Amino acid sequence: MLKKVKWSQLYLWLVFIFLYAPIFYLMFYSFNAGENMSKFEGFSWIHFQELFQDTRLLIILLETFILAFLSALLATIIGTFGAILIRRFKNRKTRLGFLSLNNILLVSPDVIIGASFLILFTVLGAWIRGFSLGFITVLLSHIAFSIPIVVLMVLPKLQEMNESLVMAAYDLGANDRQVLLNVILPYLTPGIIAGYFMAFTYSLDDFAVTFFVTGNGFTTLAVEIYSRARRGVSLEINALSTLVFVFSLFLVIGYYFITSDEKKFKKSKKSQAQVESEVPVVK
Repeated sequence: MLKKVKWSQLYLWLVFIFLYAPIFYLMFYSFNAGENMSKFEGFSWIHFQELFQDTRLLIILLETFILAFLSALLATIIGTFGAILIRRFKNRKTRLGFLSLNNILLVSPDVIIGASFLILFTVLGAWIRGFSLGFITVLLSHIAFSIPIVVLMVLPKLQEMNESLVMAAYDLGANDRQVLLNVILPYLTPGIIAGYFMAFTYSLDDFAVTFFVTGNGFTTLAVEIYSRARRGVSLEINALSTLVFVFSLFLVIGYYFITSDEKKFKKSKKSQAQVESEVPVVK
């Protein structure tokens, strides 16, 4: 048994080293005093200074984060209510049908989704005067491919929820709005938070779909890095990637603390309920 545990741990370490080694290699050369990754010529912050002097890249970075925050927020709202509606379908075939349609979008290639959106927006541009590819088309696309992710994160929490909680709220005189705001949504909070973070990361690093629907007046970080990489990778991109990785790391840590605090709160509430149930009732 001990040998099996050691081999499994070794396997996990090898997998994580394989995944993270290129990232740390990229981050390491962001501090290189030289101009390429062929040789480390000494520690320097020069590429970070060049990054903060590149106004165009900083604006694109800001717009990319605004796009990710906004698309994740809207996708989380739509996806959460979509998951609730799917769960409420009494007909099992109808429920499975909508779940299948949701899951198809998850497994469909990004190239097909991007090309489909391009065709759709081209048709809309022919019908609607002034409609063109840009921030709105990218935002709509990111919301669309993020909604199935949110639904997939929220549905398990809905399946775990005891229906007696909802029925008890109705028996106590609560209306639909009160049940939704005070019972269902608080219970779904971990799934909603997970869905938001997943939608945010998907939007932040998406390239294939964005490449199809972005216009001349708007671009995202992934598309900009791709266009610059075709002219030769600059260590300024390494510096930018380092900052984005550190930011993502803080997001993961924040999500960990949010979920851990909620688990502690639920555990304390459960233990408190057990103590109250063990206290004898004096008549």
